[in-house]
Amino acid sequence: MTKPAAPKRYLPTSPFKAPAAAAPKHFAVGDQVTHDMYGLGRVIGIEDGIAVLVDFGSVQERILSPYAKMSKL
Repeated sequence: MTKPAAPKRYLPTSPFKAPAAAAPKHFAVGDQVTHDMYGLGRVIGIEDGIAVLVDFGSVQERILSPYAKMSKL
């Protein structure tokens, strides 16, 4: 089993710009969302900072934070 790669550190002496920090995604019950693998769905439950439960019609899935493949519509 391999460990996921750690993000690269930004060095203050670097001539390149610091990477932009991505804002954490927040969802509320009832939000319509789209997921890269499951398609359109609606948030039906929330576990603060851990996961959201989404109803995609034919299946309900628990999507874990940081919700990389999911966005709010």
